[in-house]
Amino acid sequence: MTIAPRFPAGHAFDPQIHARKSIAVLILVLAACLSTSAAVSRTQVVVVPVANLYSAPSDKSAVVSQAIYASNVMLLVARGEWSRIETLDDHYKGWTRSRYLRIVQTGNGYGTAARTVQVESLFANVYREPDVKKHQPVITIPFESKLEVLADGAGSSQGWLQVRLPDLKPAWIQQGDVISDLKPLTVDESIALAKRFLGLPYLWGGRSSFGFDCSGFTQMLVRARGINMPREADQQAIWKGVIAVDRKDLQPGDLLFFGSGPKNITHTAMYIGEGQFIQAATNDHPVVQISRLDDEHWMNFLVACRRVRAAARP
Repeated sequence: MTIAPRFPAGHAFDPQIHARKSIAVLILVLAACLSTSAAVSRTQVVVVPVANLYSAPSDKSAVVSQAIYASNVMLLVARGEWSRIETLDDHYKGWTRSRYLRIVQTGNGYGTAARTVQVESLFANVYREPDVKKHQPVITIPFESKLEVLADGAGSSQGWLQVRLPDLKPAWIQQGDVISDLKPLTVDESIALAKRFLGLPYLWGGRSSFGFDCSGFTQMLVRARGINMPREADQQAIWKGVIAVDRKDLQPGDLLFFGSGPKNITHTAMYIGEGQFIQAATNDHPVVQISRLDDEHWMNFLVACRRVRAAARP
């Protein structure tokens, strides 16, 4: 015996209406899932030693900046082999190869929830096991790269740390290459840090120990003092985290800005005292170098001096 379904008067079952309602519910569910997935996948992590950021989705366009190994970035646009991203520390935007990134599926990004260490050497080799002789390094990563720690080495692996790389593979790094107790440097300590890079080649768009440009270098030195400032020289000169100072009042750690005028700043450096400053420059020889303010070239080129505010914050 078959019992026909009963509907209130005027509400007879309409299969087309029922189908449309079911499809509408399904669309809403799928949209919610896609929205959640998109929110998670927007956070990505760099899996190459240094990822160049280009002005356009082509390696024939200008390099405008870089993102270093294990740094988290925000995905803005995905276009096949290319992705437009934004760095999280200085909010700089550019295009990079999609294969240089890995999607972060959970959490707020790589190294945000686990114990981490930061590379203190100018470069650090990472190995598949705690031995420098058995295999070539898995990867060589630059100064400031952060790594998630899995375990401290013990016994024959003492002096090593087992780490989880951004691609989720385990690896090993020597403890002497990293620090775990990160503290902001004093001005004097940041000047000592700057001198460790003397002779390092200048690289346009560079912001890693594989090569710095002028503003990438000063940005790193100020970051070592616990302060994030803008990426480019002209932006740094007008940043709210600095105050103007006269040349006669310069102190070690102050920033110097050069150009054809105050509104056309094209170069920056850090004053280190006794009439000297340290910079990544192409003048004479393209390396990190120490120069003098009384040098005619620089004396005529200096247009602004700035001091980083003690309370400056990102």
